[in-house]
Amino acid sequence: MTHMTHEFDRAADISEALADPALVPELPAADGDPAVAGVAWLRATVARFSSGAAHRRRRALVEAELARLEPAMLRRAVAAGPEGEVRLRVVRTLAEALGMPEPGAVAEAVAVVAGAYFGGADAAADEAVARLVAQLAPGPAEEPALEAAANRIGLLVQACAATAALVEAADAGGDVPLARVLREVPPVAAMRRVAARATRVAGREIAEGDVVLLDLATANRAHPVPLTFGAPPRICPGRAHALAMADGLLRRPRTAFARLHDQVAPLLLPNAWDHASAALLSARGFPAIGTTSLGVAAAAGLPDGTAATAEDTLALARRLGQGSFLFTVDVEGGFSDDPEEVAELAARLYDAGAAGINLEDGRADGTLAPVELHAAKIAAVKAAAPALFVNARTDTYWLGCREEETGTRLAVYEQAGADGAFVPGLSDPDGIAALTAGLTVPLNILYTPTGPGITELAAWGVRRISLGSLLYRSALAAAAAGASAVRDGLPTEPAALSYAEVQALGAPAGTPRRPG
Repeated sequence: MTHMTHEFDRAADISEALADPALVPELPAADGDPAVAGVAWLRATVARFSSGAAHRRRRALVEAELARLEPAMLRRAVAAGPEGEVRLRVVRTLAEALGMPEPGAVAEAVAVVAGAYFGGADAAADEAVARLVAQLAPGPAEEPALEAAANRIGLLVQACAATAALVEAADAGGDVPLARVLREVPPVAAMRRVAARATRVAGREIAEGDVVLLDLATANRAHPVPLTFGAPPRICPGRAHALAMADGLLRRPRTAFARLHDQVAPLLLPNAWDHASAALLSARGFPAIGTTSLGVAAAAGLPDGTAATAEDTLALARRLGQGSFLFTVDVEGGFSDDPEEVAELAARLYDAGAAGINLEDGRADGTLAPVELHAAKIAAVKAAAPALFVNARTDTYWLGCREEETGTRLAVYEQAGADGAFVPGLSDPDGIAALTAGLTVPLNILYTPTGPGITELAAWGVRRISLGSLLYRSALAAAAAGASAVRDGLPTEPAALSYAEVQALGAPAGTPRRPG
């Protein structure tokens, strides 16, 4: 019987095919005995070419390995490691981080295996697999240990090829954001599936045994959101690790403020409204301070979110720039719908000493700015002030938009050059997990007293937690409560700072502190 080949290059059709359990990975044709430790055995035992219960079990093995590795640690390790071929550096770094003996020898063997992984017979690759198995599963040849060893090898093999391809594409593109490189030149350009039973995809009838070819590269060029894989849809578990190592190998400069997003614990960012509040928070040990647009606007007697406080915001940044702390500025939507005007303001804020800005797509009338316009603002800012950390905020959750709208917008903002993503109003673990799995930049969440705590948010992958206007609103409430207590003859709170303590918070004279 002749089987047909069906080709799909639209993102929606590919997603439908990948979510169809009737379409399973096609095991590449190869010589060799799948019962003997060699390339054929490896392909028959790894998650990459499995489906059903076997895939779930094997994927869990890979996920458990990756869960032990902090992406930021991999970035530092691969950047500091010895020079050499990109593929070998990637595998050596991973092998060492996973505690494998002789990581250099492991890298050499994996590079040989990678050349035959997707098809064809190769005696040298078979021998390399056997050596790796003997090294990673040295005990009795029992199935669980062999399966675990196979999937550790598979993890290294895929990192060898995919991460190297990402680095090469990014290096050729200059300073293009990795998120855009990943979309335009995906490490996996195409995938093949075979129909285990008759099914229907995108209106096409697919018979049992038919081959389905999925052109991811073409689909990605027309679709901003990374495609998910399998049924149910899922993201590659090593995506964040690959991006971190690619970033380390490219050695793109990272500021001190950007590095605060790489720590084990999320960056807790308190938001100030004047110099004294920022200086006090810095003195209490917070490594960076944000500003709150509500506090700045209210202090000036102006409404928030109406593009009315550009000069007040710039004046505050100049005062904060006299201090010794890192700070990022909330600029609403940039105070303009002209990307060049937004970029000019951002450059002035950077010159004043700001390490970053928070740029939102929500508007005062309760709508969202067109996604293309907001992306153009981000791109213009990064062109005018490349070292300025742009935290791209989307108000989709506050405005009741669908979850898909959030992912789409953030993907576009990443590709425009955003350094972080901020989704106020998002608090459920599934929604957060979905975003952290697909994002290439750190996710920022707004803390609320009734929402999840810092420990929970950290466990869900959040890298930055903002307090927003909470402190300013609390200060106003405390001021009103104190005045009312004096008027009503009630005791006042004894926690007020002394005159001398507040006087000491004054900004010293000098030049703006350069964000580093």
